[in-house]
Amino acid sequence: MKTIAAVKPNQVEIIEVAKPKPGQYQALVKNKVAAICNATDRKLIEGHFPGVDQYPLVLGHEGVGIVEEVGEKVRNFKVGDHAIGGMLGDYGDPNIHCGWGGFCEYVLVHDHDAMVEDGAADAEHGWFESCEIQRVVDKDIPLEEAAMLCTWREVYAAFGDFHLKEGDDILIFGAGPVGLSFIKFARLLGLNWIGVVEPNKSRHAKILEMGASQVMLPEDVPALKDSRAPLDAIIDAVGSENIVNLTLPLVKLGGSICIYGVLGCESIPVQKSLGPYNFNLFVHQWPTRFREREAQKPLCDWIRQGKLRADEFVTHTFPFGQINDALSASQTGSVIKCLLTY
Repeated sequence: MKTIAAVKPNQVEIIEVAKPKPGQYQALVKNKVAAICNATDRKLIEGHFPGVDQYPLVLGHEGVGIVEEVGEKVRNFKVGDHAIGGMLGDYGDPNIHCGWGGFCEYVLVHDHDAMVEDGAADAEHGWFESCEIQRVVDKDIPLEEAAMLCTWREVYAAFGDFHLKEGDDILIFGAGPVGLSFIKFARLLGLNWIGVVEPNKSRHAKILEMGASQVMLPEDVPALKDSRAPLDAIIDAVGSENIVNLTLPLVKLGGSICIYGVLGCESIPVQKSLGPYNFNLFVHQWPTRFREREAQKPLCDWIRQGKLRADEFVTHTFPFGQINDALSASQTGSVIKCLLTY
């Protein structure tokens, strides 16, 4: 079968790997729609993902497909189900390495609940922490929305990790898929003032459409100290350690700086004197799986109610075979979220 791999840093190709066979707690899923992760996939391609330095590297971790076969101990997936979170780590060649492997034509999902019930949720039985979020998606959820759930669940879960709540005043840096999701969910969850910092002026109208109270350029941020501060939380959806010290003067006593995404730097110097005596620094580099799992229901409810749509985020769709065209488009700044179809 075919898959998408970074054969070396900054070189992506479609290669052939072995089609997987499902184990006793696994289901075989034929991919239908996948999404490029602007952060993780890009860092893997460029060779900047911490701890990853072996290539070829099979990419992808956001996708939805249809179950074609199930193992004998699978109880929560059946043939014909729509499933998200499928990955693949074994490609039939020890020289091909795993960047989650979700872009393969066929992937595997694990029946996490059955493994827990049977006492088999351990490495010996092939379980790993991402199994918890490999789930069935009801068929009334369109495939494009189902693919977007991979991003949306992570962001929704971060609201819990960051202790954001109704009525909060927040400032979000960045308006990529993650930043826009924070804006959308903050408005739907009843947060109060939602400011957004985005240097790309072409996205300002989209930011306001998503529910932001105000959008500004980075050079406008210091003026917030007099006009809007103190704020309950700052959300860094960019992944820049510089944002911590830039925004500390804006945070209220007991407020939070919330970093979302994998940071490439080894350390974050914090000039504590810039902020209040008490403040929180949350670093969210990896999803909290139980929150990510629980996020699926409220997100699907919003989809059914028409409050959340893929077309608000997806600007480009390419066939699987045009992955390099998709990646080139993603570097132009015109792409928010890009989908691949199989």
